[in-house]
Amino acid sequence: MSIYIAFLRAINVGGHTVKMETLRQQFQSLGFSNVETFIASGNVIFNAESAETGSLETEIEQRLRETLGYPVATFIRTDIQLAELANYQAFPEDKINAAQALNIAFLSKNPDERSKEKLMTLKTEIDDFHVHERAIYWLCSKKQSESTFSNAVLEKTLGQQSTLRGIQTIKKLAAKYAA
Repeated sequence: MSIYIAFLRAINVGGHTVKMETLRQQFQSLGFSNVETFIASGNVIFNAESAETGSLETEIEQRLRETLGYPVATFIRTDIQLAELANYQAFPEDKINAAQALNIAFLSKNPDERSKEKLMTLKTEIDDFHVHERAIYWLCSKKQSESTFSNAVLEKTLGQQSTLRGIQTIKKLAAKYAA
């Protein structure tokens, strides 16, 4: 069985409050095992027989829509993929150390060239971006509240849904579930 990490959009934000026990129960009802949650922001770790993450994402999205009553975009990565994301050097170390935040946006598919170009037009002296496969690294040099960038802006720019996580969350998850 493989270890998967599901990053769920719209969990405990925007008026959608979901108990982690509820999420665990829903994942268990889909036949997944060793289900755990990591902090209350929609990170669910589980084992599954299937190796097809796209079908797992669809299955989870359908179940959560039925039980929660609203759509929950789901982005799955394996433990190996997560470790690669955590260790990937998107920016020079000195630039990361000087920044206030480094976030990773999870995507379902690689952005096309036009979307990448549109994203790069959003670079400012506060915000910098790096595209790596199905992830966008967002480096924010000041407080995020001083930035005009957001997940909504990202989704509009790319034409696809995403969900953001801080690099520390990703690194902690990768360390905890190292392959």
